[in-house]
Amino acid sequence: MDETERNIPIIDVGSRLRVLRQERGMSMRAVARASGLSTNALSMIERGRTSPSVSTLYKIADALGVPITAFFRVEIPRQDVVFRKLDQRRRVAFPRGVWEDLGGEAFTGGVEPFMLTLEPGASSGRFGMLHSGHELVICMAGMLEYEVEDNRYLLHPGDSLLFAAQLRHRWRNAGKSTTQAAIVLTCFERGESPSEFHALHLAEDELEMDPPEKPF
Repeated sequence: MDETERNIPIIDVGSRLRVLRQERGMSMRAVARASGLSTNALSMIERGRTSPSVSTLYKIADALGVPITAFFRVEIPRQDVVFRKLDQRRRVAFPRGVWEDLGGEAFTGGVEPFMLTLEPGASSGRFGMLHSGHELVICMAGMLEYEVEDNRYLLHPGDSLLFAAQLRHRWRNAGKSTTQAAIVLTCFERGESPSEFHALHLAEDELEMDPPEKPF
């Protein structure tokens, strides 16, 4: 990614950690003991003095008893019309990609659109995901490979893919340049936030130690 992409705003993980910890009535010492991290390290994260790795977030999430997506979930009032300027998108940056919300978190209807920006080799990991609803994928730049059940689809700019999201699926940047894709999720079950599945799998990609099988 270029320097502009590296400097995009991200969710304040430290503030979310403090809120989640206080909601559960846990002291910093208790979270440190349950996560295996030092109290000083947790304090640095809460005060925004350091950015935790995804593996560290997994340890903290386990200690708090929450999914890792809780660190970037934001509850805001729902609206019938949602307008977002480019610099107002909620963004979560990971080592090999960026997840950007396109207003679904504020919309009263059952649709969640988001953008994925993926560096070469970034993927949703070796295990597929599945969730309720329908999934529309539009490749905006680069090459995006999607696997749905046993079928693989290679998307170039302008190509689209539509499928039932309860079919197991995964994706990866199949090219040598940055890939960008718009994804729209609809008709999912009430109370579910399927876009977070994709953000979570992007986070898990950092923990993937073995190279994926070809072509995945």
